[in-house]
Amino acid sequence: MSEITAEQLAQKVVDLDLLDDRQIKSIWSELDTVATASEFRAIAVRREFLTNYQVDRLLKGERTGFYYGDYKVLYLVGTGTFARVYRAVHRNTNEIVAVKVLRKRFSDQQTQKAQFLREGRMMRSLQHANIVPIRGVHSQGTSHYLVMDFIEGRNLREFLKVRKQLAPDEATRLLADVTSGLSYAFERGITHRDLKLSNILVSSLGRAHLVDFGLAAGGDVDSNVNDCPNPRTIDYAGLERASGVRRDDQRSDIFFLGCIYYHMLSGKPPLFETKDRVQRLSITRFQNIVPITKVAAQLPRSVVKVVQQAMELNPNRRYKSPMAVLEDLQKAARSLMDAQIGLGESASLPDDTETESQIDSRVLEGESRTVMIVESNIEVQNILRDRLKRCGYRVLVISDPGRAINRLEAFSEPDVDCVIFSTADIGASAVEAFNRLATGEYTSDIPAILLLGKAHSSWKDHAKLDEQHVAVSTPIRLGELRKSLRQLIPKKDK
Repeated sequence: MSEITAEQLAQKVVDLDLLDDRQIKSIWSELDTVATASEFRAIAVRREFLTNYQVDRLLKGERTGFYYGDYKVLYLVGTGTFARVYRAVHRNTNEIVAVKVLRKRFSDQQTQKAQFLREGRMMRSLQHANIVPIRGVHSQGTSHYLVMDFIEGRNLREFLKVRKQLAPDEATRLLADVTSGLSYAFERGITHRDLKLSNILVSSLGRAHLVDFGLAAGGDVDSNVNDCPNPRTIDYAGLERASGVRRDDQRSDIFFLGCIYYHMLSGKPPLFETKDRVQRLSITRFQNIVPITKVAAQLPRSVVKVVQQAMELNPNRRYKSPMAVLEDLQKAARSLMDAQIGLGESASLPDDTETESQIDSRVLEGESRTVMIVESNIEVQNILRDRLKRCGYRVLVISDPGRAINRLEAFSEPDVDCVIFSTADIGASAVEAFNRLATGEYTSDIPAILLLGKAHSSWKDHAKLDEQHVAVSTPIRLGELRKSLRQLIPKKDK
């Protein structure tokens, strides 16, 4: 079969209202009077007037599925058992959205259609930063679809295929996002019932968002393991048989929350993956999970605790609510952050062995001393501020190194006794600011500490160091940082 002409392809585009007259004319301005569809396509795609997905469908003779209401489909994002998800654009506002469309084979099944639309209406009531919002629920003839925010990024399953395994701090941050959204839904009497990697979207900004609450796609699971009509609930059914709880026990979501954390931290799924529904419903599948301490032996205790308690097979020993999980995740995140910069609680707080005079000495250590911290990470800012204030220091925090130096240079006698520059998040500009301070007319007498992140140790060779301007590598214990401050600040006062 010979290739169609550019004119024939253009006519298909016009018939389906995919481009306006201006766009069509713009394409023709680059073509000869006799041109092929391939040439037309190349220009239209290069100018982002059409997508390859749209053209492929046109060339196959498809005439439906290009629009859902006012939303023009750009390309297929993903496909599942019940629905397909498309990236789409509003024909008038050009706003990008995701359109989730019930598969045609279910569109004339009243039960499936009703469940799909009910799920959409239920999710539309959930307005939370970590739940993908539903903008509209539509049913037009045989087309049933949901309009949702489009999250730039990928789902967690795809994310882990690339990354393999996540560092504890990143895994904890992502799970805290998911748990926050889940807790919000629980407070409104809504469980998820389909928690898995592919139902968590990780945005390009590194935030996690929940999608596809499975509550509305229910369908009872018979006690007979060979009868499980809804593939979205098989794993939940298996867990509930293994743990002896009723269907729809809220704590089942918490178990699978733990499974997701386990997978991110270890790079391996806790449950062996299979499409065989009998095996997925098997009690031994849940009883034979390898403890995470054997799969990833070096994990911090605060992280292991969350995994273990969330994945307790006995539901009475499991977390009772997502909020309880979230509280422990936040504690773990603080502990991990402390460890990253070496400011653990044991290094910053008095313990039972400290005498009263030692405590007084610690508190008075920084009295009448002002330390400026140049750090852009808010969590690290808070930790350093808190720890040094407990030692009596007055603490100023500035996130931009250039602004910090400008402030110091504005006064012939700056009111700062020492400056701490951190490269962890700021990068090379922290070194540049450190050097500018060390050589400045009004700032060279100000002591400074350059905290070099793990990846930045080689930058020490580029730092202008002397007795008053020192570089140390992180992690660093608070005691070591305090020692450096004590050594540097008195030198200025002599």
